[in-house]
Amino acid sequence: MKLAIVIPARMASTRFPGKPLCDLLGRPMIAWVYERACAAEVTDNVLVATPDPEIETVCANLGIPAVRTRLDHPSGTDRIAEVAETHPADVFVNLQGDEPLVRPDTIRACVRPFLAGEPVEMASVCAPAAANELENPAVVKVVTDLAGYALYFSRWCLPFPRSDRPEPVKKHIGLYAYTRDVLRRFATWPPSPLERAESLEQLRFLENGVRIKMEFGQGSEMAIDTPEQADIVRSILTRGDVLA
Repeated sequence: MKLAIVIPARMASTRFPGKPLCDLLGRPMIAWVYERACAAEVTDNVLVATPDPEIETVCANLGIPAVRTRLDHPSGTDRIAEVAETHPADVFVNLQGDEPLVRPDTIRACVRPFLAGEPVEMASVCAPAAANELENPAVVKVVTDLAGYALYFSRWCLPFPRSDRPEPVKKHIGLYAYTRDVLRRFATWPPSPLERAESLEQLRFLENGVRIKMEFGQGSEMAIDTPEQADIVRSILTRGDVLA
């Protein structure tokens, strides 16, 4: 089985235009993400998928493999589905380009079901939610069945605490691994009703009958969505306490 880690990256961010190339201690953010992907040591097949010539040029100068994709993709998953049409791999990992602090061990957790030979089409990662994350709609929650497969993802706190919760609320960490076949199918499906209601593209898989195996991992200290968050990440990197 051949794995590929694909890092979707684009310049057109609403809150932080050009963020994949923002400077973090003298290096563009995309280089930090690429380095963390390589540190997971699950594959040497790591590449950036971008519609932007600026990102492609920077990657070429840094020796980072990159492929040009269409500009009109509505999501990173659609962008990776385009890569899967031509790139040689059986399983594709979607690692967001704004995660310079992603833990390599969490990447390993995401691909664990595939490496273990489990008959899965898709996998992702979750972690216990902190108390201050329970009511935050930006922190997506997931509930799972007894075998560890996702039942539902929501921006609301699930399950509803009518009685004591038997276990901690699980937050979803936005890291995915998919087979080539399920990516191809995803690209043919229109946005689904629950996906549109929650604005969560992973629900399109569930609504079309794809089971998602959830593994436990750890979220990164911070993804970068704004210039202010980039400043915080610079401080973390300066301290040198980024975890493996």
